[in-house]
Amino acid sequence: MVLSGKLTKKVVENLGAGRHGDGNGLYLVDDPSGARRWIVRVVVKGQKIKKGAPLRTDYGLGGADIVTINQARERAPECRRMAKQGLNPRFNVTREIPAFEEVAQQVHIERLPTWKNAKHGQQWIKTLRDYAFPKIGRMPIDSIDQPEVMMCLAPIWTEKHETAKRLAQRMKVVLDVTCSKGFRSGENPVTLVKEAQVLPRVKIKVKHHKAMMWQDVPAFYSDLVSRNAMAANALRFTCLTGSRTAEVLKMQWEELDFDTGIWTCPAERMKGYEEHRVPLTAQMLEIIEPLKTLKSDFVFEGQKRNQPLSNMAMLMLLRPYGGRRRHRTRLSIDVQGLGVRDWKWALGGC
Repeated sequence: MVLSGKLTKKVVENLGAGRHGDGNGLYLVDDPSGARRWIVRVVVKGQKIKKGAPLRTDYGLGGADIVTINQARERAPECRRMAKQGLNPRFNVTREIPAFEEVAQQVHIERLPTWKNAKHGQQWIKTLRDYAFPKIGRMPIDSIDQPEVMMCLAPIWTEKHETAKRLAQRMKVVLDVTCSKGFRSGENPVTLVKEAQVLPRVKIKVKHHKAMMWQDVPAFYSDLVSRNAMAANALRFTCLTGSRTAEVLKMQWEELDFDTGIWTCPAERMKGYEEHRVPLTAQMLEIIEPLKTLKSDFVFEGQKRNQPLSNMAMLMLLRPYGGRRRHRTRLSIDVQGLGVRDWKWALGGC
């Protein structure tokens, strides 16, 4: 018995023995023995059987007890694309050439120690998982060319341009790695797509973060001075040093040299991965010296012993002023073109 038309989960559960079509060459095969599996039938371009007819082949996508309908539908197009390129899916899965997803996962694991935080590592692989793996994940890495790159980038190039640019960069890294390992040769197809300028030019309108007008800063800072709270002290220190919140909140006493009056922020906590030195002014010392009595590992200790203050503490102070949280970045103050070195002027000469 052969059925045609889209299958549903309920229909699949109640089908009897036979080959049941879902469309586009995807079938659920239900053997008399009770075993059920998904297959996709493809015509391999340029290959023929002995009688001269086009080569048709069935490729298994896995058992129906493990592979869902949606998973089978996601995997089937990869086999059809391979067949259109003249690659027999049944042959290529047994080759020593790894699939794109396999290489990408390995690159992700190898690069985890190099990322500044775990969140970046998760975002790196998630972009590929969302936009590349469903389309080219199971294709042999040496069969991926410009059409496959376009297949991943084109649908999101204008609507999610920043995501598409990150996707392109991460796909390029994966393909560069496989080239260096001898799995493919020639120029990177991501580079070729960019150079060909086949994707439309997207004009991005710059979106600025909300900022406090410089005229309001002195009153805001005076209010912070009047507050005897750890969060207020940390925020004052952030304003005076022009530092990012993460640099200040995770500051430890060993980074401070009171003899020379220098705070040295280590490279691993800096966005540019370069050690940064900040001169300690009288106003800065006035904030941090009384905190020595707490004998904590961190200068600005949070509610838990020997743990840094949370970013949320600063946010709560900013909310009454219309402030917003800016993760790992400087307090946003609009001083009409003034640089970070001029913030003290904006703060009223403090």
